[in-house]
Amino acid sequence: MKKIIHIITNTNPGGKLINIALLVFRVLLSVELIVAHGLKKIGVGVSEAEQVPNPLHLPEAFNNLFADAANLVFPVFVIFGFFTRIAVLPILAVTLTGYFILHWNDALLVKDTPFMYSLCYLFLLWMGSGKYSVDYYLTKKSS
Repeated sequence: MKKIIHIITNTNPGGKLINIALLVFRVLLSVELIVAHGLKKIGVGVSEAEQVPNPLHLPEAFNNLFADAANLVFPVFVIFGFFTRIAVLPILAVTLTGYFILHWNDALLVKDTPFMYSLCYLFLLWMGSGKYSVDYYLTKKSS
């Protein structure tokens, strides 16, 4: 019983557990981003492709390409842990723009989605992809 309580209340999980948690976290987070937001932008699962907002007044083609890549391509990089910290940057550009520019004056229930995605991807930017990733394999191979 004492061991179970120690496992449940342990605030410093071992290296293997943290790496498994990072793997599961980045895979589930990125799959959710692709399914919930990315596929709609190319018209999958909806009758008409979702219009990409352009609050920064960038050239329309660039804005659409950047948003599509941030919601479809870069999450795949994060899933595999391939250049994770770099792949997170365009995702954060889109989610933080959504939070601070598009939804800043909206109700909390509207702006919580870009906030939560931003928070999660900031966590991955800080922590990296962990041991179970292409990044780890590449850095281990070069060492």
